[in-house]
Amino acid sequence: MMRHVYKVETDLFEGPLDLLLHLINKLEIDVYELPVSEVTRQYMTYIHTMQELELNIASEYLVMAATLLQIKSAMLLPNPTLEDEGDYDEGEDPKEALIERLMEYRKYKEVASDLEERQTEHKESYTRPPLKVEVKEQDTVIEQKGSIYDMLKAMQKVFDRKKWTRPMTRTIEKMDVPIRKRMEQVLDVVDQAPNGVPFDDLFPYPSKSHMVVTFMAMLELMKEKEIYCVQHTTFDELLLFRWRQADE
Repeated sequence: MMRHVYKVETDLFEGPLDLLLHLINKLEIDVYELPVSEVTRQYMTYIHTMQELELNIASEYLVMAATLLQIKSAMLLPNPTLEDEGDYDEGEDPKEALIERLMEYRKYKEVASDLEERQTEHKESYTRPPLKVEVKEQDTVIEQKGSIYDMLKAMQKVFDRKKWTRPMTRTIEKMDVPIRKRMEQVLDVVDQAPNGVPFDDLFPYPSKSHMVVTFMAMLELMKEKEIYCVQHTTFDELLLFRWRQADE
């Protein structure tokens, strides 16, 4: 039986440095105190999840994975002895080089965020007198949107739970749902839940193909600004909401 593989190109991923900063923020640590072992473990979990979802992973993600593994391996090796120190060429410390790249990337990211805020403020400037605008309760939640990496983490948990909650069906079920069709189904579910849809509720079938298509549909809906996800605290479940502009 021919197996249909769904591959999606998406620009929701900003690169491996963005993923590393996301992990560092989740661990609530200083960049200069980078725990290579833990960050490497979590980074590889994200990479494996992307592979399981059959996403097209950019080569730079794999290069960063190799870099992290190299740093981790080097830290496990004993330091050179004093006798060999004269012949030992330290060269560039890969960990320090990575930290410098992270700090530089963070600066650019902060500048970009500041420019985006200024652009938003400029768009909200009018020549007529200011009007009193009522702030809806849901509008305050938009500022706490979860990231694509939060969704990947949630997806890994779905794989872990759903995959073996019941035996795989003995008969082959046809689950080839087009992504566009699944997008419509997801929107229907989200539209009927003004308080948000738990991420897990969108994966009712223990079928990998259906899970992958559902996740792809969610990515495309996020890309088209039809939905967004919210995670109130680090360990809370993700909730999906329909994207509605304040003017609507």
